[in-house]
Amino acid sequence: MIKKVIISTAILLFAVLLVALGLLQASRSTSFQFFGEIVPRVESQEKLVALTFDDGPTQGKTQQILEILASHDVKSTFYLVGSAMERNPVLAELIWQAGHEIGNHSYTHSRMLFKPYDFVSDEIEKTTAIIRQSGYERNITFRPPYGKKLFVLPYYLSEAGMTSVMWDLAPDSDLPLNAEPEAIADYAIEHIQPGSIILMHVMFDARKNSMEAVPQIIEGLKEKGYRFVTVSELIEAGSSGA
Repeated sequence: MIKKVIISTAILLFAVLLVALGLLQASRSTSFQFFGEIVPRVESQEKLVALTFDDGPTQGKTQQILEILASHDVKSTFYLVGSAMERNPVLAELIWQAGHEIGNHSYTHSRMLFKPYDFVSDEIEKTTAIIRQSGYERNITFRPPYGKKLFVLPYYLSEAGMTSVMWDLAPDSDLPLNAEPEAIADYAIEHIQPGSIILMHVMFDARKNSMEAVPQIIEGLKEKGYRFVTVSELIEAGSSGA
């Protein structure tokens, strides 16, 4: 009898472990969520790529990346944090006035794995309101902080009709933090696919090499025949079969 109890308990614990591991994988997957639409990349016959930037806006860094993009005639998508926009109210306006797309990256950049519904809705709705206050009128997609999501966040997004936009290429996250700009750029150029969404972080001093890699990424991908579009343009091109 005791042996049966031990075996049953072991089986139960093993099953619980498998479920926990499965949920962990789901929470950090860039291509799966339990509710709503998630976009890690877009199937495209055309060489299109969406260059996206997370976090900020940050004084100095925002202006610097906007200058780089303007010098290369590239439009990108910026996933901005609501609290950072409140501290730098003019910068979000500079981004969309330059022709770039703005996405919602939450208000406090908190992990949203085990947060209540009211917390999730407040984080997203407060940030959307701040984006609208900047004068931005186009569609707003959402990117989960740290890419983490499980049940409540995807459910809210599904109810709100918001698309989760992830990525299939994150050169400055996949490589060590101190990776040289050339290594970051080479990684992006080597792993690119038509319809890719590239995630980059350039808004902080610790990401100096990421900032320096952006021009090299743009030039390298243009040499390969890629055209840069915003996330919404990429999704639209995918739905039209481009």
